[in-house]
Amino acid sequence: MTSIDDIRENFELLDDWDDRYRYVIELGRTLEPMPEAEHSAENKVQGCVSQVWLQKLVEPDGGAPILRYRGDSDAHIVRGLVAIVLALYSGRTPQQILETDAISVFNEFGFRDHLTPQRSNGLRSMVERIKTDAREALAEAS
Repeated sequence: MTSIDDIRENFELLDDWDDRYRYVIELGRTLEPMPEAEHSAENKVQGCVSQVWLQKLVEPDGGAPILRYRGDSDAHIVRGLVAIVLALYSGRTPQQILETDAISVFNEFGFRDHLTPQRSNGLRSMVERIKTDAREALAEAS
């Protein structure tokens, strides 16, 4: 998976939004395939216009668990947005997830001005789903 720092650097190199959209779509193609069985109601993210699924995998780590995700969407651009969300959050502890401000990263990338309101709401829904998972993981750990 591409790191959020690599994504940030690549975004800085791309001035044209058509090129940025193509890059986001390309990021979606790099996602680990999600088994069809995981395209379930339990994994479906509510609040997205496109269909989006996030599969949570919890790895015990002695202390705080590590939350890993697989994601998928039925729309190419949204699949790329899923890849960006996973670059931000997958492989992190619940506390790290809760401390990460995805909206500021999305604003830094220019999504506020270049995504439709529906896509922006979908991004927020993905982030809120992951943050809810993190809060639940913290509650279970204590």
